[in-house]
Amino acid sequence: MGRPGATSSIILRSNAWTVRIDMSEPTRSQNRNAIRRSRRAFLRGIGAVVPAAFLLSPMAKAVAAVRIRSLRFQHLHTGEELSVVYYAGNDYLPESLNAINHLLRDFRTDVEHTIDPALLDLLFDISLKLGRNTRFEVISGYRSPATNAMLRSASRKVAKRSLHMQGRAIDVRVQGLDAVLLRNAATSMGRGGVGYYPDSNFVHLDTGRFRTW
Repeated sequence: MGRPGATSSIILRSNAWTVRIDMSEPTRSQNRNAIRRSRRAFLRGIGAVVPAAFLLSPMAKAVAAVRIRSLRFQHLHTGEELSVVYYAGNDYLPESLNAINHLLRDFRTDVEHTIDPALLDLLFDISLKLGRNTRFEVISGYRSPATNAMLRSASRKVAKRSLHMQGRAIDVRVQGLDAVLLRNAATSMGRGGVGYYPDSNFVHLDTGRFRTW
């Protein structure tokens, strides 16, 4: 597990909004364009990057009116953290998706891949279901074919055609939450794959057909 880098804060303001963004050193350098877009967007009343905690604030109903979807991540292997609004108004935000692609890259090879927006929406809906300030702790996001083959050689539990290789799967836990509760919340959605690994305390989620194990 890597150590988190230094953090910095950026504050975005408009007439109706004040939002503080805390970003780790690796994430900050990757997201300058997203931050610039965020300033412009906030002048119009929405932001490209805001803390996920905002969704549970007293202004949640106002946020819902402009259809904002936000996620909060910490990658357990790189130490990187990201709080990002990836959808606002009626569209996904390209800079935010790029930031997520970077965070969820194959950390062993540093190769990035497009992450399926449907996977992000699944995580977002699960966070709403949990009714808490959800921070997803990432064990594995995208895997290159080489990484998947290496992991498969060590464990037959790794699928030969894993959806991780398509950016359609993620292995996560939630800080302070029993993994069985995360599994139950995900299963209740009735979509995608949900795998529960109690020995390692994480849940696999993907955008394939609905199934559980």
